[in-house]
Amino acid sequence: MRWNLSSRARELSGGDAILISIPKSGRTWVRTFLNAYFSYKLGRQFSLDLTDRGDAGVPRIIYSHDRFEDRTKSNAWDRLRRKYLIPRRALRKRPIVLLARDPRDAFVSYFIQLTRRNPATPTEIREMSMDTFLRHPRFGIAVMVEVLNGWITEFGDRSDFTIVRYEDLRAEPARLFHELLRAIGEKQIDENVFGPAIDFSDFRNMQKLEAAGEFGSKILQPRDREDPESFKVRQGKIGGFREYLSAESQSYARQVCAGLNPRFRYNTTTGTGRRD
Repeated sequence: MRWNLSSRARELSGGDAILISIPKSGRTWVRTFLNAYFSYKLGRQFSLDLTDRGDAGVPRIIYSHDRFEDRTKSNAWDRLRRKYLIPRRALRKRPIVLLARDPRDAFVSYFIQLTRRNPATPTEIREMSMDTFLRHPRFGIAVMVEVLNGWITEFGDRSDFTIVRYEDLRAEPARLFHELLRAIGEKQIDENVFGPAIDFSDFRNMQKLEAAGEFGSKILQPRDREDPESFKVRQGKIGGFREYLSAESQSYARQVCAGLNPRFRYNTTTGTGRRD
C-alpha cells in the first residue's frame, strides 16, 4: 500500500525524476555528479542541493530511500501515515532510477555509518557487533534484499524504470553517467561540462573536498577527522565486505543475497558485483 499522509509528502512530490536506493549505494556520489553537471551547464557555483530545488533549466530529482526508511525509521504513527514513502501520484509519469549496490557492501557501509557517523544511533545498536547486526530483523541485510526486490515488483514493468548498478558506475563511469542522464530525461548531454563533472565527482576528489570541509553541506562532513571510517566518502570498495564479516556471516549473507531478483545481475559467490 503506497500513500503518504504526512507533511513530508510535499518534499517527496513534484519531482521531474525519482532516484531510489538502499543506504550506502553511492547516492551521494551520483548526487555530486548530477549537481556538478547542472551547475557547470548553467555556469553556477557547485551546490549539492541544486537538483533538489527545481530551478529553471534543472530537473528536480527526488532522492529517497523510500521503502527502506519506511521499514527502518518508522514508528507506529509514521507507518500509519507512510511518512517515508514517495506518494503514488508523485510517481506517475516520472522516470524512476533504482541505484543498486551489492547488499553485502551496502550493509557494511550502513553499519559503519550508524555506529561511527550518526550520533542519534541508539546505544544498543552502537554496541552491537557487525555480525549480530547483519541478522537484525529490522535493520539487517535481509531487509535490504526484501526492499530491493519490492521495488522490482512495484516498478519493474515500467518502460521508464532503469537500474543503475554502483559496480558498473565504478567500472565505466563515463558510459554509465551518460545512461543516468538520459534516464532522468536529459536528452541533449552537454559534453563540454560532462567531463569536468566526472572529474569533480571522482572519488578521490570527493574525499579531498570532504576532508577540507569545502562541500558546504552537513551531508559531506566527517564525524571525526581523525577517524577515516567516520567520513561520508569512505572507501567505496567493491567486495570490501570480506574485510569486515566473519566467514560464517559471509556465508549467511551469501544465502540471503541469493534471493535477489535476477535483474540485479549479482554473482553472490564472488562479492565483486560481476554479472552471472
